[in-house]
Amino acid sequence: MLPVLITDAEFARFQHFIFERAGISMSPAKKALVSGRLSKRLALHGLESFGAYFKLLSDGHHPDEVQMAVDLLTTNETYFFREIKHYEFMRTQVLAARSRPTPWRIWSAASSSGEEAYSMAMVLQDCMQTTPWEVLGTDISTRVIAGAQRGLYSMERGRHIPPDYLRRFCRKGSGEYEGMLLVDRALRSKVTFRQANLNTALPELGQFDMVFLRNVMIYFNNDTKREVVARVIATLKPGGYFCIGHSESLNDISTAVQMVAPSIYQKPV
Repeated sequence: MLPVLITDAEFARFQHFIFERAGISMSPAKKALVSGRLSKRLALHGLESFGAYFKLLSDGHHPDEVQMAVDLLTTNETYFFREIKHYEFMRTQVLAARSRPTPWRIWSAASSSGEEAYSMAMVLQDCMQTTPWEVLGTDISTRVIAGAQRGLYSMERGRHIPPDYLRRFCRKGSGEYEGMLLVDRALRSKVTFRQANLNTALPELGQFDMVFLRNVMIYFNNDTKREVVARVIATLKPGGYFCIGHSESLNDISTAVQMVAPSIYQKPV
């Protein structure tokens, strides 16, 4: 059976679909990605065109399929300790605050499959003594949130985990799990994952000492960036830190935080 091809008109419908639900602006270069990620859904439903699949998503009778399509179109690859300088900065701030009585709270605002949130947790567990801490990971995709809660990854995704952390906080797979690592149960129990759409009003999350919103804004137009950043910064405590991707910028996006290092900002006290 020949693969189903997506037309320009069909792709334009999915561009609008994902912008409306997630605020993501997909360039024409993403046409092959859309086709590749959704083609199995067409086969599952016995559909012969992407137009027919879009009609199924739009009929109001398949909310689970709508969430599946959102999941497939918003999932991005990540790995442990990506952009290590943010974790080094985080470590210095955590060490400076480890004697305080209140919990140190960090939010991985686009946690994808969870590696960022667990990397945060490893640093906190290593640095904190008597101070309690909390890590929250959120993502628009319920599918990747479910995977993050398992804490099971390929060893390749963990290639940047410091060797000491790998020994202390991960379990090496064997047998059918050969080539895999499992985040230790005790560490997993301290990390909470929940679904949240940054493009809409946020659920009640509380206030944070530090928020990572990295390598996400590149998918938004400037208006959406301003709205998302404003929502996220509102959850920062005065003096809290906001980290974005090294290829991203807050120029013309927000003046609510001040740069203290490349890609690291602080909310005024």
